[in-house]
Amino acid sequence: MSETPKIKYKIVHDRPGCIGCSACVVVAEKYWEMKEDSKSSIKHEKMQHVGEEEHLEHDEDYELNLEAAQTCPVNVIHIEKDGKREL
Repeated sequence: MSETPKIKYKIVHDRPGCIGCSACVVVAEKYWEMKEDSKSSIKHEKMQHVGEEEHLEHDEDYELNLEAAQTCPVNVIHIEKDGKREL
């Protein structure tokens, strides 16, 4: 069985724009959670706050987080790879 290759990417979450629909949590509960203010948040020990955004540089579960970004109805989750925004 071959191992899934690791892809270095960054998740950028424009948290103030979140409407709290929880689609990202449904798709990728491993990385997303709902907070008391009814907005989603990245749940990972290496998540960083950059202004009002949340950033996570990671190399696992690229497809899972890409799907979470694609399901966001207000487009506040972005995936960057090789310094370019994928979504």
